[in-house]
Amino acid sequence: MTAVPVRIVGNRLPGRHWSGYEEIHVGLQRGTQPVALVRADAPRAVFDLTVEVVPGPDGGVDYRGSYVQGRRGERFVYLTWGELDPAAGFRMFRRAKLTLSGVTDAPFAAAVADGGTVEADLDLTDERGGPLCAAVRPPLVHWRLDR
Repeated sequence: MTAVPVRIVGNRLPGRHWSGYEEIHVGLQRGTQPVALVRADAPRAVFDLTVEVVPGPDGGVDYRGSYVQGRRGERFVYLTWGELDPAAGFRMFRRAKLTLSGVTDAPFAAAVADGGTVEADLDLTDERGGPLCAAVRPPLVHWRLDR
């Protein structure tokens, strides 16, 4: 098992108000909880995490860690959107699923072999102006190795 640093860089956030929602924030989901919340009107959102890379049964790699969700072969990381109310806390209303398995094997393999950080760059506003949601795969997210 090798721990690989991962940085998710979200650009073009949708703003704090959308479709009746107020005080919108985005966070990285750890287990079932959102962490590292960023206001949705920030210039960008940066999330740093660690993903454990382990040999897969088919000779490829598999991913684990407190931020990794899903079954083997279908791993992903959630970005969680919600309203942040000082009295009621964070109320999630949608999520973006950044897929790991298959799409990112090359950058992760290079990070295991040579070190470095795997970085994901993406816009966090969808084509209708709302918070990006659903499964996010290339070309909506660009995965690369940053040495």
